Amino acid sequence: MTENLDRFEPRWPYPPSGDTILDILEEKNLTLEEFTHHMSYTAKQVNRLIRGETAITGNTALLLDRVLGGNAEFWLSREANYRKAKTRSEESQNSRNKSV
Repeated sequence: MTENLDRFEPRWPYPPSGDTILDILEEKNLTLEEFTHHMSYTAKQVNRLIRGETAITGNTALLLDRVLGGNAEFWLSREANYRKAKTRSEESQNSRNKSV
């Protein structure tokens, strides 16, 4: 089997925003409450975003860019990679369940 070691593609879905947002907040000495306020989101919306339950849309990416940096393309790319990994994981799980 030939592997492309230059390209890391995890086989598990990992929300693009959770740890990244929390790490940036820590670096910027911002609290979740301050982040929530700057995003004009509710606490529930921020929690869902951090847990990966809410997709990063174009508007969300622009807000994240404005509040945290990293540019909108960074956030959208992370989201696309997460959704792709999540779909692969679900497909793999479905395949395993069908073969049992």
